[in-house]
Amino acid sequence: MPFRLVCVPFVTVLLATRAAAAQTPPEQPPPPPPAAHQHEHMASGGWQYMQDGVAFLTLNRQGRPRGETDVRSQNWYMGMGMRSIAAGTFAITGMFSLEPATVTPRGYSEIFQVGEAYKKLENIDRQHPHDLFMQLAASYRLPLGDLAGVTIAGGPVGEPALGPVAFMHRPSATENPTAPLSHHTFDSTHIAQGVVTAAFDAGPLLFEGSAFHGREPDEHRWNLETHKLDSWSTRLSFRPSDEWFAQVSYGFLKEPEALEPGNQRRVSGSVGWLRQNGTDFTAATALAGHVTRRFTDVTALMLEATHQVGKNAVFGRAERLQVETEHLLFPQIVHVPHPGELLHWMTEVTLGGARSLGTAGGLDIGLGGDVQFYWVPPRPPGLLSLVDTHGAHPVSFHIFLRVRPSADSTPRMWNMTMAQPMGHPR
Repeated sequence: MPFRLVCVPFVTVLLATRAAAAQTPPEQPPPPPPAAHQHEHMASGGWQYMQDGVAFLTLNRQGRPRGETDVRSQNWYMGMGMRSIAAGTFAITGMFSLEPATVTPRGYSEIFQVGEAYKKLENIDRQHPHDLFMQLAASYRLPLGDLAGVTIAGGPVGEPALGPVAFMHRPSATENPTAPLSHHTFDSTHIAQGVVTAAFDAGPLLFEGSAFHGREPDEHRWNLETHKLDSWSTRLSFRPSDEWFAQVSYGFLKEPEALEPGNQRRVSGSVGWLRQNGTDFTAATALAGHVTRRFTDVTALMLEATHQVGKNAVFGRAERLQVETEHLLFPQIVHVPHPGELLHWMTEVTLGGARSLGTAGGLDIGLGGDVQFYWVPPRPPGLLSLVDTHGAHPVSFHIFLRVRPSADSTPRMWNMTMAQPMGHPR
């Protein structure tokens, strides 16, 4: 891949960081902290800004025989502006990615990953790139006394109230450059092309409902598309303290897959924990989800965690999920959806670490890597199986250079959602 393509996201984050710093007058107070009480810190007038982002430059070697070796850059940048208007708080957010160029239009190699389509074929053993526009949204929260409030949020691109916080914003996944294999069970709707959400918070409880467009984005990644709101979801969240966060959600998706007929129903639950001590932190998230499709029902379980002390961090992810075997056998088998499709349980475990090399120009630069282990379902008698196409115990690994805004210069936008961009106001 041309050198300029893998350098672009690093330059983008650097320029965005310096631009934000230059536009913020020095006499302004520091940005609000990333805790659950940010609404209490909002100034009575004027704009306040937050930003977050990351760019990984990744040497990716996926397990043979299906995996490939590539050098790609996973990246995203988010900026948010907020201010008091009347009695409430108005916020606008924009999230962007250059992955259509830096991981190629088809995406980066990730064995056993399934999702979306490319040139009218299933995109198998690949994680698709995100669109240039990952979120363009606005929200307004009006308090109802000291312990309650209502919020309305929406935009041409955003995330409905469905599933856990997207993996990019989970502190338990902050050092992992790759998407979970169960991404399309839990949080793939975070880039819905058209969404409106209404929310009511009361103390530690948050009730949300969304209308959104259910179809996955197409392979044209640079444009902005909006479609009718044909799907819906609801979510109940509970935050008893600044450290704990739980949610259960349900959603109906209208024809989400371009190559698979029928609607989907998704249900998920998750519990997250985050303890911080300055810039040190420990975070963990446990997730469970179930998807009902036209011909199959699939379940996924996942546990991920990150522990950072000083310049060093260790992270891990374990997934136990049902895979649709006939999809993954492509191109040996050209899959046609049908009743009674083959489902098998498989397990994936990721273990990794990263070390900060220092800061420069408001950016934290780190070096890290991870290893992925897979336990593939055994071969059914007389049938072509994933053991034949992927191997019984393939092993993958990543080595990456990571760049993000320094935690000393801006707080991390962790555990944020479109309707709660400043965190739950508990």
